[in-house]
Amino acid sequence: MAYPFLEEPVDVEAQILRRNLRRERIIRPRLDVLSFPDEYLFKRFCFSASSIIYLNNILSPHLVHMTHRGHALSSEQILCVALRFFANCRVLHYIGDAEHVSKATVCQAVRNVTLALKRLLYTFVVFPSHRPTRLLKEEFHRIAGFPGVIGCIDGTHIPIIAPSINEGDYVNRRSVHSINVQIICDAAHMINNVEAKWPGSVHYSRMFCESTLSARFARGEFDGYRLGDRGYPCQRYLLTPYPGPQQHYNLAHCRTRARVEMTIGMLKARFQCLRRLRVTPERACDIIVACVVLHNIATIREEQCPTRSPNDPDINPDPPADARDGRAVRDMICFNHF
Repeated sequence: MAYPFLEEPVDVEAQILRRNLRRERIIRPRLDVLSFPDEYLFKRFCFSASSIIYLNNILSPHLVHMTHRGHALSSEQILCVALRFFANCRVLHYIGDAEHVSKATVCQAVRNVTLALKRLLYTFVVFPSHRPTRLLKEEFHRIAGFPGVIGCIDGTHIPIIAPSINEGDYVNRRSVHSINVQIICDAAHMINNVEAKWPGSVHYSRMFCESTLSARFARGEFDGYRLGDRGYPCQRYLLTPYPGPQQHYNLAHCRTRARVEMTIGMLKARFQCLRRLRVTPERACDIIVACVVLHNIATIREEQCPTRSPNDPDINPDPPADARDGRAVRDMICFNHF
């Protein structure tokens, strides 16, 4: 049984006052990234101070502020948060703690920088190159004497978390969910073409045959060959190794084509996020493209590359049938040069 006359009187005015009092905002101090030495910056962002300034200059027009409130992140801070995500294989809240921002801010910063870099894809990723085709052929020829090469092609799988839609399409031959990425590079490790839109179950040959670049080669727009492994069909503009003991040709082919394997290894060593992306397939494809653009910028600016780990071979056990004209071109090169 309640006795109202025994209860203490309620101070309504005090409750209203406490309710109206705003909690004081606690703003953690922002780090002045460029005040640190280049060695510190490289370990955390894979770029030196001068390159971070360069990236900020070209990306800042495309970076939108994530809030209209006071103390918003500058474009330089947004860039550094995203670079830390690309360079380190860590979850978002770890990066947020390191950069003194929230997990939601890290997620938005990564998205903004990714889209800004994607806008620059056709500025920094151009096939066959910004340089004359003659120079490309000379650089490849100096490796092992293989003539007429303007690019080497290979594929790699970027692991992702299992998507909620069409989950089975993304399971590759190793039973891992992934994005299958096709890359073409030159002898200087510049990536000149990237196809990052196919689920892991798609074979390399289908990616190649349905690519826009393949159609342009078929129309004769380029003067030169690409080198690929046995996962690709041998065509007049895409040369693969002999299945038999053509040792001199196959050795020169292998040594020259190794440039694309080295390039993929450098890409993954620079950007540890590519070990496994915990985002949707669409966003994973955008991040892969952004990392390719950053890789080319780092190569142009002669940024050092972290220690490379060997690129895991992507097994395609059923090579496609070679075209007759492709075999004829291969036989001609083998006879005349090897």
